[in-house]
Amino acid sequence: MSSNSGNGLFPTEFWTATAGDLSQKRDHLETPRPEKNAGDAAKIVIDPSVKKQDWLGAGAAITDAAASLIWKQSKEQRSALLHELFDPKEGNFSTIRIPLGSCEPASQPYYTYDDVPFGEHDVSLSKFSIGEGKPGASDATKDLKYLVPVVQEILQINPAIKIMASPWSAPAWMKNTGELKMGGHFRFGEYTGNGYDQEKDTFEGVYAQYFVRYIEAYKKLGIPIYAITIQNEPSNTAAWPAMIWQIPELANFGYKFLRPALDKTFPDTKIYFWDGSLNVLNKQIADQITPEQASAFDGFAFHTYDGPYTNLFKGSRSFPHWKLAMTERRCMIEETPEDASHIMFGLIGNWLVRQGLSSIFLWNMALDERGLPNMVGSTGRRGVVTIDHTTGKVQRNLEYYMLRNFGQDVEPGSTVIGSTTYTQDGYTGGVGSVAFLAPDGSISAHLYNPTSKPLEAAVTVYGQPQTWQHVTVPAWGTVTLHKAFGSVNESTPRKDEAFKLNPYPANLADDEAPGKGVNKDKK
Repeated sequence: MSSNSGNGLFPTEFWTATAGDLSQKRDHLETPRPEKNAGDAAKIVIDPSVKKQDWLGAGAAITDAAASLIWKQSKEQRSALLHELFDPKEGNFSTIRIPLGSCEPASQPYYTYDDVPFGEHDVSLSKFSIGEGKPGASDATKDLKYLVPVVQEILQINPAIKIMASPWSAPAWMKNTGELKMGGHFRFGEYTGNGYDQEKDTFEGVYAQYFVRYIEAYKKLGIPIYAITIQNEPSNTAAWPAMIWQIPELANFGYKFLRPALDKTFPDTKIYFWDGSLNVLNKQIADQITPEQASAFDGFAFHTYDGPYTNLFKGSRSFPHWKLAMTERRCMIEETPEDASHIMFGLIGNWLVRQGLSSIFLWNMALDERGLPNMVGSTGRRGVVTIDHTTGKVQRNLEYYMLRNFGQDVEPGSTVIGSTTYTQDGYTGGVGSVAFLAPDGSISAHLYNPTSKPLEAAVTVYGQPQTWQHVTVPAWGTVTLHKAFGSVNESTPRKDEAFKLNPYPANLADDEAPGKGVNKDKK
């Protein structure tokens, strides 16, 4: 810990550096001495007088695939990894996203919580089940096999974790195709009971209760659901569980069915709108839904696989009360340091936070050295961490260090504040920055260098004596700083364990990085 009584109000400071090629991994830097002049360095002014959005936190998805790898580790390995990720004294990841039913990647055949043959109806949801058996037992099924026991252990480590749940598909009997995969539409406006009661006798009413039953089941297991979305990727007819929703359909279901059902049972549970790609948002959302419908939703969730990323504003500026959540983005094993850092440090960790982002949920927490398990044979993907499927050993990817920058240095409940930036999009130009004011008055900030050469920056805090602290931001990398009145989290990431990555033969869909190739023309 650095003692720094000669530099303004903060007696304690903690600075780290992470390079895009991971030659530096949150290396502890000596606290820069205050100087009178900034010289030729990029001047970064942190301004606590400019207060923006609240910060909820950052983390990643715990899929069935990720949970299976974590649960199959030895008890000692699993405890070490989960403490490293979620313990407030270590990584302090503070959000997770979980699938409401099957998603991809998965280690088990696809399922929902009420699977009956197409043509049959279960209007009372009498066959609803998130799984059978004791959580974590070898004979347990569905969510109880891997997902629930892993989430329960996470909550033991950090009970304040915020959990968002998203379905990839409704039960097949509720869809016009009778299939979980390849999209299909919900059976809007059809009746499934003996009567015309919207709550009891329509598919929409039954599906709203499906969400309620899910939240109830998880509550009984000690798992609180902070927020839900209605549909993951509503525009994607994928070869795994998927379902198509138009924007007006999402708005109508949320307003007329889901929000009223939750208000009777779980009024504190948030609903986030959309939860899909930005490239399909060609029109202002305010032109497609009413303010009354928008009032049923608490936030706007979106993915960042494709741009133009400025389409975010077609949702965020439509209804300013919505909190913004980035709910999906992955990297791949063969991504270059430049591409991966542009995605994680630049686009998500810098530009989106400056544009109002309140929470981050990356995709997904863990895959093995081949990019498995999954049900479609897709190899070459990577998670936040990579777990060797035979030994349980762990390696940490760039996504891990991006999340650790937020978790370790930025307290959930902080407020995003003003700071100077020299990049208009997060991945071109000069040094970018984001800054945060914690409830106790401490300040943290991230500096990002989107270039291939180290850049010099000089940092000052508005309202304090006009002095500058000089620091070198590594190529495609970050510098983090934490200025506090007392002790700070100075923990160090655990060391990678040796095992060979085997991503080939790679089977990958298109997934361009910001600023790479054709995507340069899309921004």
